[in-house]
Amino acid sequence: MDLRLYYRKIREIEQSIPEQYAVVVSMDTPDGGKSGIRTEVLRLTAARMVVEGKASLASEKDAAAFYEGIREARRIAEEEAARERVHVTLVSESDLRSWKGSGKNPKG
Repeated sequence: MDLRLYYRKIREIEQSIPEQYAVVVSMDTPDGGKSGIRTEVLRLTAARMVVEGKASLASEKDAAAFYEGIREARRIAEEEAARERVHVTLVSESDLRSWKGSGKNPKG
């Protein structure tokens, strides 16, 4: 393997990626890599994966779908976290005594 050619290809691909991060789509590899898995990686990592034949750069459409999936997953997780939050009201002892003595319901 010609290391100069290897690193030249990595630099060329890295320079062709405009953003700091890129979405790559994995390919089947002999070491167990599964095809079709989309992942966001650093530009250098993306270039290295492409040169090594482990992934290809995602199309704009695939990248947009990937980011939309992440936004949707985050929205769902935030909703679930909001539902699980426990609401606690702190009441001073003097307020509690006054409510007990007056027979009022502290909730209103």
